Amino acid sequence: MKPIQRSTMISQERIKMERIELPLSKLSLAQKLDLMEAIWEDLTHDEEKFESPDWHEYILKQRESSVAAGNQKIFDWDDAKKRIKKNISCK
Repeated sequence: MKPIQRSTMISQERIKMERIELPLSKLSLAQKLDLMEAIWEDLTHDEEKFESPDWHEYILKQRESSVAAGNQKIFDWDDAKKRIKKNISCK
């Protein structure tokens, strides 16, 4: 497998967008996680507009191999979120 290439592509659309400042340092960890989840949920509504970078395929193949070899387990996303929140003491 080829090494990961994590290049950042800045589209013309991103250059022209107005940056929104959020008081992130004032948010609790639970609020930050909730905000990330809300953003992700919104992004998934337009997933056909996004093209995955080449390094995604490399990572996915690595993870598939690891699962096939029994080195990793696959968890349901809702269960995984519960485990994460439990481990970081968020309610």
